[in-house]
Amino acid sequence: MTTLADRLARFAAGCRDGGLPAEVVRDAVGRVRDVLGNCLAAHAEETGGGPGGPVAAVRRVVAGWGGTAGAAAIGLPYGLPAPSAALVNGTLAHALDFDDTHLPSVLHPSASVVPAALAAAEDAGAGGAALLAAVAAGDEVCVRLGMASYLPELRNSLFFEKGLHATSICGTIGAAVAAGLLYGLDAEGIASAIGVAASMGAGLLEANRTGGTVKRVHCGWAAHAGVTAATLAREGLTGPPTVLEGRFGFFAAYLDGRHDADALLAGLGERWEVVRTAYKPYPANHFTHPAIDCALALRARGLDPDDIEEIELGAPAPALRTIAEPHEEKIRPRSPYHAKFSGPYTVATALLGGGGLGVYLDDFAELHPRRLALAARVRCVADERASELFPMSFGAVLRVRVRGGATLTHRVDSSRGGPDNPLSPGELALKFRLNAARALPAWEVAALDSRIAALATSPSCAGLARLG
Repeated sequence: MTTLADRLARFAAGCRDGGLPAEVVRDAVGRVRDVLGNCLAAHAEETGGGPGGPVAAVRRVVAGWGGTAGAAAIGLPYGLPAPSAALVNGTLAHALDFDDTHLPSVLHPSASVVPAALAAAEDAGAGGAALLAAVAAGDEVCVRLGMASYLPELRNSLFFEKGLHATSICGTIGAAVAAGLLYGLDAEGIASAIGVAASMGAGLLEANRTGGTVKRVHCGWAAHAGVTAATLAREGLTGPPTVLEGRFGFFAAYLDGRHDADALLAGLGERWEVVRTAYKPYPANHFTHPAIDCALALRARGLDPDDIEEIELGAPAPALRTIAEPHEEKIRPRSPYHAKFSGPYTVATALLGGGGLGVYLDDFAELHPRRLALAARVRCVADERASELFPMSFGAVLRVRVRGGATLTHRVDSSRGGPDNPLSPGELALKFRLNAARALPAWEVAALDSRIAALATSPSCAGLARLG
């Protein structure tokens, strides 16, 4: 019997052994660049006194673990075992909530897969082409698993409905696929790595609603578990063949047996879902992005925040659980990081702050009293049109009542950076330069960018995640 894990494993092995379309290679280069930029910015946030607590905690833990050096971790002057390096870099990749998002799976594939691939590639002495194949295969498997959880009758991912973090759950398997390819596993070995990794993925979304710092470690743990699963499979540990579709398998355990097998397998290797993955222009929860777009547009039209009396944010009904509830937590977030998951606060930030591509990391350095006061005037409601479009695209409408009684309105149906409104190459380059420059001098940023651009022909990946 050919199982789902077998099908995914054969696809992954073909990515390494049979080559990739040029478009997919270019996309993988972009994923590596975006993740490394995000990691460098997160490192700078920590060393500059920003929200780096979880990263510092992870670094202290892996230092205590010790072990034989195999790969670099950003911010550490010494090498770590590959799983530990993946844990550090994966935590950095997700720490700022600036990582890419796939729709309709509503997960962030690259923040787990790329750190795992970088660690395994350096540990295995692999070249750039092998790294890119692993990133492409791992990301594609990750988003396909997420797509299988999307149920049209819910207009949402069942992972999300159940409060599960698909990013870290599916990301663990994607990371295992990427690492398995780089460690030279054949299709049978990769299938075992999938089977092992399926017992390791986890993540709950409650921190999006009420705070806590654990979510920032989700992608690091997924990367760590994926590399560990691949190395265990390399040493002979096996997973159940029916780990995905079995009676007690992945889909039964996580999704109550409700999944879309066609979304998982249809066109696999011919139609690439990963290339539709959106890059974030703003370092905040992706559900807040269309509201930020609306606020920036009204600001560009001359809206004076001092004239505002009331703001109504219309958003997709499923997104309100993340960006609008509990109401008191969202109008007065507990921390700058928590503010990134607040519709009211991010709208206020877009109206009062701004940098980078419109709203940037400096806008979340602290909680500003003026922004909190404006956030308290934001009322969040379900918008029918945005709900119909969700999660194929993220839309919103902003209605602002100003002194004198006039109401200003702006609507977006697809947030900036999304599949229907992608960032330009120049905007992606700017995002990388701004992020990397927070940790590196300009000449090192340029050198790193050039090295990433040349990965397809590079004989080595060593040092990509090393500062200095």
